[in-house]
Amino acid sequence: MSSQILTSAPSKRDLPKFDALMRPVLEALQALGGSASIAELHDWIADYLNLSDGLRSIPYGKGGMTILQYRLHWARSYLKRVGAIENSERGIWTITDAGRQMTSEEISQVKKRVRMENRLRRQQAEEDTNDNESFDADEDVDWTTRLLNTVGQIDPSAFERLCQRILRESGFTRVDITGRSGDGGIDGIGVLRMNLVSFHVLFQCKRWKGSVGSSVVRDFRGAMVGRADKGLIITTGTFTSDARREAARDGAPAIDLVDGESLCTLLKDLKLGVKVRLVEEIEIEDGFFHSI
Repeated sequence: MSSQILTSAPSKRDLPKFDALMRPVLEALQALGGSASIAELHDWIADYLNLSDGLRSIPYGKGGMTILQYRLHWARSYLKRVGAIENSERGIWTITDAGRQMTSEEISQVKKRVRMENRLRRQQAEEDTNDNESFDADEDVDWTTRLLNTVGQIDPSAFERLCQRILRESGFTRVDITGRSGDGGIDGIGVLRMNLVSFHVLFQCKRWKGSVGSSVVRDFRGAMVGRADKGLIITTGTFTSDARREAARDGAPAIDLVDGESLCTLLKDLKLGVKVRLVEEIEIEDGFFHSI
């Protein structure tokens, strides 16, 4: 009788909890020169922790976010709350002096410190009388997760039209949906004008829940040959590390990748389906009145 080796499927239990990812986030920012995009942080930490593609790709909920992305989101959020890191409107994260100087003991207390502040704030506002202190109840599900869940429920053709609208709002002209079977995954084409130069850009829309692999990028690049100057793949999911490396491979036409989190940032910046409520702050400039 031949023996058979059984391998267990990747499980979220094999991934670090969000608080265990805080130190890697700080280490990643240090290693990457003090600042990094969300994608750079994700890939550096996943490589640093030697996570398999299977562990990196375990989906969270019904949206396009993975468990790893979700937990890294909360690690960044908690570190931001204590002033260890900060982010720009363009989604670039930087480490602060406070973050550089944080000790192991201070990092281990971040989760407790933030949750204590949350409880005090709720008590003062009398907003929540049933606090069960669970992780998901500690904060509302973040807006990117809710947005990806919403986008993930629309029809694939509607997602193509959404991508078309995003490109038009971002400065593309002559944006057409051309998706046809046997067309190498190409869904559309647009023209991007940069000062005096214009580029023809082919794009692919993937309303996916999981990760887009390197084979998708290679096939898309093959379909681009002789047809466009640049390529763009937009997904509600994520890209594997191999896919990102393939997209930026030396000697090959570059392909830009927009994953689920970047897509959410674009929708927010373009105010497409996302409304940002701002709190007005009033400051009196005494000097102005004394100078009249």
